[in-house]
Amino acid sequence: MDHITIRDAAIGDAERLLEIYSYYILNTAITFEYDVPALPAFQSRIQNTQKKYPYIVIERNGTILGYAYAGAFVGRAAYDWSCEVTVYLDRGAQKCGLGRMIYEALEERLKGMGILNLYACIAYPETEDEYLTRNSADFHAHLGFEKSGEFHKCGYKFGRWYDMIWMEKIIGDHQPTQEPVQFYCK
Repeated sequence: MDHITIRDAAIGDAERLLEIYSYYILNTAITFEYDVPALPAFQSRIQNTQKKYPYIVIERNGTILGYAYAGAFVGRAAYDWSCEVTVYLDRGAQKCGLGRMIYEALEERLKGMGILNLYACIAYPETEDEYLTRNSADFHAHLGFEKSGEFHKCGYKFGRWYDMIWMEKIIGDHQPTQEPVQFYCK
């Protein structure tokens, strides 16, 4: 039987996480990033995220198969109760429940911080092709996200224009007097 572990990412995980992410940069339009970042730059991304938000990994039998993290939504104080969420799975580990597991774990951590709104920025094809399908949007919808905005032909990659959509999920109660967010400490 498989042993699944979800834990906070460590800086030593960066090489494996970059390996997972590199596939998406080089072979898909899921990310609009063109170049694979250098390992030190990727390590800095992890460390900067962890100053305020969770950055977690999912392992099966000791092998990291994916990661998820949250980040600031817009970056102004009034948006503290909202954040952007991201997930990447090893291309061989999709459609087996790991994405749901890690996103649910991320959501629980964010709820514990006092986050109320989750946003996902998703590359979206007008017509599916070999670089981009609607799987990410479908995955998020399956987890309770709803489409909240669309930008047309805003990303150009592999000689093609792609749309981008925002999806939103409300995970907490909005009060007239809201307690401040307690930024994440691992």
